This record gives sequence, C-alpha cells and structure tokens, in this order.
Amino acid sequence: MNKIGLASDHAGYELKTFVKQYLDEHNIEYVDYGTHSEASCDYPDYAHALATGLAQGECTRGIAICGSGEGISMTLNKHQHVRAALVWMPEIAHMTRLHNDANVLVMPGRYIDTDTASAIMDQFLNTDFEGGRHEARIAKIAVTQ
Repeated sequence: MNKIGLASDHAGYELKTFVKQYLDEHNIEYVDYGTHSEASCDYPDYAHALATGLAQGECTRGIAICGSGEGISMTLNKHQHVRAALVWMPEIAHMTRLHNDANVLVMPGRYIDTDTASAIMDQFLNTDFEGGRHEARIAKIAVTQ
C-alpha cells in the first residue's frame, strides 16, 4: 500500500488527528492535505486537494472527515477518479472495498468514536477489491459525455 491522503475540515480535525496516530502506529505513510487546525474552514478546499493528490499519484487511497461526512463525500465524488464512501460502521467499510473498490474512506467526525474509527480503518485498509462481476458495475460509475 502506498501513501494515504488525508483531508478534513474543522469539524473533522480532531478525528483526523486520531487517524494520523493510527496510521503512525501501523507504519502507514500519509500526506495531510489539511486542514491543520480547528479554525473554521470549508471542506471543499481540502477535498479537492485530496482528489488532486490521488489523480497525481501522491497517494493511492484517502481518508476524509467532516462533521457529518456528507459534504466532503459529495465534493470528493465530483472527481471522476474518486470513489468516496461514507462509512459509519466496519461492515460498510468492508463491503465498500470488497464490492465498490472505494478509494476514499469518509467518516463522520461528529458521530463516531475512535474505537469505531479504528475498526472502520482496519476493514478499509485490509480488504481487497473482489473484482469479477463488480468490475463492470464500477466501470459504469464515471459519467461520459
């Protein structure tokens, strides 16, 4: 696994700090695209930075956090190469990797605790894409003109 890209707004900053600790403990490298404090900010700024990092190969997967997880997820999924999955329980993290080949894990910073976040990251980072029948479905996600 290559580097993990990280992004959050102010509401996700505290959980992102925990995520960095988790990644350090598991010897997983990361790139932090911000924010770097709890000062009020706009999640799209950091979501777009993470998506650009993915597109440029600076990271191979991402973890993003905002208060509900919804706003940053919506923003990330505007990028054709991003499959961001909003996850609040480990089983969903497992399935979104297994069947959807999600490349960005999104967590709701205001609604999960660190034990749940750890279990979610365990599943997201250690589950491989199943492929097979799911490949054709994923190929249909991108919007073409």
